[in-house]
Parts: sequence; structure tokens; C-alpha cells
Amino acid sequence: MNGGRRNKKIQNLPLIDLGTIKHATNNFSSENKLGEGGFGVVYKGILPNGREVAVKRLSNGSRQGLNEFTNEVILIAKLQHKNLVRLLSCCMEKQEKLLIYEYMPNRSLDAFLFDQDNRVELYWRRRLNIISGIARGLLYLHEDSRLKIIHRDLKAGNILLDHEMNAKISDFGLARTFRGNPGEDNTKKVIGTYGYMAPEYAMNGLFSVKSDVFSFGVLLLEIISGKRNNHPHFPDEAYNLLSYAWILWCDGKVMELIDPTLIDSSSVNNILRLINIGLLCVQEKAADRPTMSSVVLMLGSESMILPQPTEPPLYDGKRKVSLDQYLKPKTCSPNNVTITDVEPR
Repeated sequence: MNGGRRNKKIQNLPLIDLGTIKHATNNFSSENKLGEGGFGVVYKGILPNGREVAVKRLSNGSRQGLNEFTNEVILIAKLQHKNLVRLLSCCMEKQEKLLIYEYMPNRSLDAFLFDQDNRVELYWRRRLNIISGIARGLLYLHEDSRLKIIHRDLKAGNILLDHEMNAKISDFGLARTFRGNPGEDNTKKVIGTYGYMAPEYAMNGLFSVKSDVFSFGVLLLEIISGKRNNHPHFPDEAYNLLSYAWILWCDGKVMELIDPTLIDSSSVNNILRLINIGLLCVQEKAADRPTMSSVVLMLGSESMILPQPTEPPLYDGKRKVSLDQYLKPKTCSPNNVTITDVEPR
């Protein structure tokens, strides 16, 4: 396993002994279980000093999982931003691989967004704050951190909410670093969450910062609509949330996209602007998507004139699809939105 070299890589991060973690989580009790992901289970724990923490326990027997664990430790230990979950310490002892994070009392965004009872807690201003927080966190990863990072698995389940419902990006097991000018890279093994993946990554293994931008666009539209991208009950002419949003956008019926709980809490123009930004982020060609710095500027200015989106890609998360109603490419400009090209200098 080459444990000495791995330990050296994480020596700058505070270590915590296994006994303390077992006591904190009541020996990884099922009652303390917060959730489960592709690489392990997350438990709530209480340290001897009374601090609440989230403990990510890596699944045993996965070489890939071990690599993801080491990757996550190295990356997150160097990141400091209010919209990223903070890594406090780790443990590599007796075949256990544990990451100890700050505890997020409101858990993940999907637990609110896609739950009929909990979604009412996400009123308009709160959703807008969550969207802005995710955007700022991604901007930090792409442009402002010491290590430039592509997350590669941005989704509602990886957005955690603190006690004030502020968004924090989590789960960096699939993240990749880049140096200098972030071009395009590729991988033979595509790992992530279908429905959030950019088409060039899902189909060809190509990824860049614009892959994260695509995932952000999907997430933004989910936050506005309260529906998953792969929600099974869209109208027949809509293949997924992206195509549904595009159809409503072109038909001037975009208010039908919004979560009904938000109808009376924001202006039509504000809703149109956010959907416009979401559609810009999910353009088929990576080069046509805005950078996260552009997205943050657009979110922060109600007076900035937005570019016109074009039709999002038609694919089911794994492959392109061909539907008769989509054979004719469309561009459109709905009422109340002025269109032009805007890029920050």
C-alpha cells in the first residue's frame, strides 16, 4: 500500500486516532449515519471537546477508493473558502480511512429541494443565496485557490447546508487539479453522476472547468424548478429538465418551470434572469458556456444584459438522442429579456 508515502502526503493535516472517532460515532452506529455515497458512509460524531463533526468512512477493499481518499485529503486540506466544506482532520489506522469534516446540521440540498414537505423552507431569497454561494465556491476552485480544481461531481447531494442554510460544496473525491491555463483533459473511465455530466465528459471523457459550469447550470435549474433533471413526469415533448426549460423558454411560458412554492415571492424578471443564466451554462459546446467569473457577475447584477442561450444538448446522460420534435434547431428570445454578448475583461 506504500503507507509511508501516503502518510507523508497528509502530514500537514491534523491526524486523529481511531479510538476517538469510534467513541465519537458510537462505534459507527447506524443511528449516527448521515448518508452514503459511492466511496463510503458518512456518520455524525461528537468529539471529546463537544464539537459536532461529520465522519466520512471509506469503504474497504477498493483500490480506487483509496486513491480517491488520498486525493480528497490532499486537495481539501489546502482549500479555505466559506462556500466549501472544511476538512478538520483525517485518520489512516488499522485499514480504516476516515475524513473528519465540519458538521452541516441541515445536511444536503437534495434533502430539502426534492422533498415535498421540506422544500417550503427554500423560499426565493434563500434559493438565490444558495445559487450564489455555489457559484462563488466554484469560482474559487477554478480561479482563486492555490490549486486550480475541477470538481467533476457537482450535484444537489454534494451541496451541504450550514445552520443558516448557506451552501457549501463537498465531496472532492473525483476532483482534478490543473496548472496555469485550464485546457481540456480526458479520462478513459468516466465517473460521476449522470444527469449532471456535461455531454463531452459523459460521452468522450473530456473534462474542463466548463464541465463544472454545465453541472452548475443543471443544478441551478433544479433549484428553481424543484425537479430533478431526470424527473420522470415531464410532458411528452420534454426529454428532461433541460429540454423542458428550453421549450418553456421559447414558448414564453417560463413561469411554468418555477417551483409553485415560489410563485408569489419573486418578480418575473428575476426568475427569467436566473433561468437565462442556467440555460447559458448548459450549452452543448463547452466553449459557448460562460466561465464561473462571468456567472458570478451575472448573478450579482440585475442590470447586466445577458447573452442569448441556444438549445441545450439532447442526451440522456450517456448518449445523444434523436427525437423528431428536436430535428429543427431553435434560438429564441423571450419577452422581458434583452439579449447581447457580455464577457468580463
